Amino acid sequence: MAKIPYLDVLGSDDPLETIRSTPARLAKVYDALTPEQLEARSAPGKWNLREVMAHLADCEVAWAWRLRFAYGAESPVIQPFDQDSWAKPYSAYTLAEARATLAALRAWNVALVGALTDADKAKIYTHPERGEEPLWTIVQIMAGHDLHHLKVLEAL
Repeated sequence: MAKIPYLDVLGSDDPLETIRSTPARLAKVYDALTPEQLEARSAPGKWNLREVMAHLADCEVAWAWRLRFAYGAESPVIQPFDQDSWAKPYSAYTLAEARATLAALRAWNVALVGALTDADKAKIYTHPERGEEPLWTIVQIMAGHDLHHLKVLEAL
């Protein structure tokens, strides 16, 4: 079984509060950046900060599907995705589009997560690489992923 990603980054933080607060924390960082900073790369082949926001929006699409699939399907098997493949069209996305996508989907996801009962959180899905996990694991991964990127961005 593969290790569940980002749980070490999340630690004892509340996953719901983390995903709820992330858009405001991201806005604080991104609003302070110049267009040049948004497009600069830390190294060849690395994403620039606009592309990081596009990545976060893409992940939110995946989280939205996974949450709803794990919540509503019978014996669901969620699928991994290749973030580098999804990143190929990032040059076509503006920062404003990525931020709007993340904000809308995150608000929708936070509403769903906030409405989950304990029984809902315990519903089991299967990840092809990690095996059976409770739905709440998706929320923990979301929150840890947020914190992973926020740590880098807020250090700017």
